[in-house]
Amino acid sequence: QVQLVESGGGLAQSGGSLRLTCTASRSILSFDAMNWYRQTPGKQREWVANITVNSHVEYADSAKGRFIISRDYVANEVYLLMNSLKPEDTGIYYCNAVRRRSDFGTSDYWGQGTQVTVSS
Repeated sequence: QVQLVESGGGLAQSGGSLRLTCTASRSILSFDAMNWYRQTPGKQREWVANITVNSHVEYADSAKGRFIISRDYVANEVYLLMNSLKPEDTGIYYCNAVRRRSDFGTSDYWGQGTQVTVSS
């Protein structure tokens, strides 16, 4: 059983910063990729950023230039540093881990989410 626990959410002012942490119950190198998603009010859950087991990173357009995803494989943690926050960044942020299976499918694991609120 894989557990992902997000932390670091809270209230920030527009232009401020927050760092989210995702702590995994097993080695994050056992996953092919770790992602951050967010659920903003009135919208579907959207992908924010990704880091692969090979350290390749990608960002959604909304996150490019402002957010940085990183990891500490010793601590089994993945981080999302969010800078220049905007009110539209408000939402619940979820950590996701993906592992490819031998049947070519994938196994997805999710955390419970952490609330981020950005005031204008």
